[in-house]
Amino acid sequence: MKLSDLKPAKGSNKKSKRKARGWGSGKGKTAGRGYNGQGQRSGSEVRPGFEGGQMPLFRRLPKKKYFHVVKKVNYGVVNVKDLNRYPEGTLVNLDLLLKDKLVDKHSQALRVLGNGELSVKLKVEAHHFSQSAKEKITSLGGEAIVLEG
Repeated sequence: MKLSDLKPAKGSNKKSKRKARGWGSGKGKTAGRGYNGQGQRSGSEVRPGFEGGQMPLFRRLPKKKYFHVVKKVNYGVVNVKDLNRYPEGTLVNLDLLLKDKLVDKHSQALRVLGNGELSVKLKVEAHHFSQSAKEKITSLGGEAIVLEG
C-alpha cells in the first residue's frame, strides 16, 4: 500500500452544488433563494416557530396552567411478603400500615400486590387486591376484604 493508493470511501465525498453559475446550472440568477424578502438576504435565518410576523401559534393558544386531576387517588402499595411481620389473626388495614410506615403517609387507599410468599394467616382489608395476592391470602385460610370507595 502506498500513499498514492489511498482514496476516500465510495459515496463519502460529494461535490457541492454550484449556485449562481448561470441559468444552465438550474441554480442561476437568484441561486435558489427566490425573489425579494428576508430569505433573499445574506445571513438570513429565522427562529423556529417564526411565522413571518403573523402572531405565532404558541401565542395564539390560551395559556392553561396547573391541570388538576379531579379524582386522583394516592394508593399505598404493599406486597404480601411485607405482611409476614404481623402475628397470626391480625387485622391488617391502611391505618396499621401507616402506623408501621409500610406505606406513604399521603396514601388514601390501599393496594395489595402478590410479590413474595405469605406464611401467616391474616385478615387483610384493602381497596384493591391483585389476583395473586388474593389467592395467597385465602390459601392459608386468611381473609381478603375489599373496601369500597
